[in-house]
Amino acid sequence: MNTSAAKAPHTAPAVSPEDVPGLQRRTRAVLMTSQVIGGLGVPISIALAPVMATEISGSEALSGLASSASVAGTAILSLPLAALMTRRGRRPGLVLAYLIGAVGAGVVVLAAVIGNFPLLLLGMAAFGAASSANLQARFAAADLASPDHRGRAISTVVWATTLGAVLGPNLSAPASRSFAGTSIPETAGPFLWAAGIFLITAALIAVLLRPDPLLTARALAEPAEQAAEARSLRAGMAAVKASPRARLALVTVTVSHTTMVSIMVMTPLDLSHHGASLDLIGLVISGHIAGMFAFSPLMGLLADRIGRLSVIGLAAGLLCLAALLAGTAGPSHGQTAAGLFLLGLGWSAGLVSGSALLTDSVPQPARAAVQGLSDLSMNTAAGLGGAAAGLVVAQAGYGWLNAIGAALLIPLAVLALFTVRRRPVTD
Repeated sequence: MNTSAAKAPHTAPAVSPEDVPGLQRRTRAVLMTSQVIGGLGVPISIALAPVMATEISGSEALSGLASSASVAGTAILSLPLAALMTRRGRRPGLVLAYLIGAVGAGVVVLAAVIGNFPLLLLGMAAFGAASSANLQARFAAADLASPDHRGRAISTVVWATTLGAVLGPNLSAPASRSFAGTSIPETAGPFLWAAGIFLITAALIAVLLRPDPLLTARALAEPAEQAAEARSLRAGMAAVKASPRARLALVTVTVSHTTMVSIMVMTPLDLSHHGASLDLIGLVISGHIAGMFAFSPLMGLLADRIGRLSVIGLAAGLLCLAALLAGTAGPSHGQTAAGLFLLGLGWSAGLVSGSALLTDSVPQPARAAVQGLSDLSMNTAAGLGGAAAGLVVAQAGYGWLNAIGAALLIPLAVLALFTVRRRPVTD
């Protein structure tokens, strides 16, 4: 290790290249465990956020602002957390994110007790930090992975979210009842559970995610890549600008997430307009979640075996087919369910392949900053898309929403084609 790296305030213990495979397995196991536990915290409570917002504000028109505040918080906190990880490693950033999420959950409970709507929105924004931690964990899994295994490393951590995503909503009711007879409203009970879950996850990462994967990867990098100026946000933006494949990866993740969120959030409303029961709506959304997470290891394997660009093309095709099926389903609930499943599958292909390509395409020092920029872009765009989706459905209908979602994929397809035809140089 060179002198400048040795003087850095936050460095990893000396690790030889021979130690990396074992360390990567340990890192992946810790991250998967944290995703299973931490992944319970968001869905256990987020489903009741609109209900709580209505109760506190007294207006159904404001019910969506609670979820929007959480999405905004996830986006806003992405860059500061990435900056912290760039300076001090993955462990401090992930721990801080879960701690902020726990504080946010506590603020939400306080807002429910005193009936303060602005305080609720503030708490939900801080609560979004936990979602940011869940997203950043996929990149931590790739820090020590070899280039031909990065897709699988990312996808296994994404897959670990499945358990929390499926179990979380089913735990909302018992979590609500656990505070019956107290001054805490039932809708706020799950947020107290979420706070405890986030604290446990933060402690798990603080104790077990050692040595830090990002700092270890940095210590193993070439001396020329260890300069502090190469790790700045400005350097990250320059790296994206210099690499066509990094730009494609950023667009892939952003467009895939925005298309998925925009269509998904309005599907329950469309189903209800066509006479679907609440149980059926729940089954359709469960199938969608299965498409998002359960098959991510397959997407990671494909990204490593047949290439990132091929899986990006698969993502665009699946998302277009999903929009076609859902947008033309009308009263056919089975067709809508098939469309939503493919929507989740396309999202998984886009997120895994785009995240792997982004990690491949920028220098090691700039990766954490670029990855934070990726999460900022995808969450900001999805937040705007989700907000606009209601307006589109109100004015033009669910079919047009799906048509617009498919149209978003055209720039992605054009950029992918342009990137394939370019002769790769450094990316």
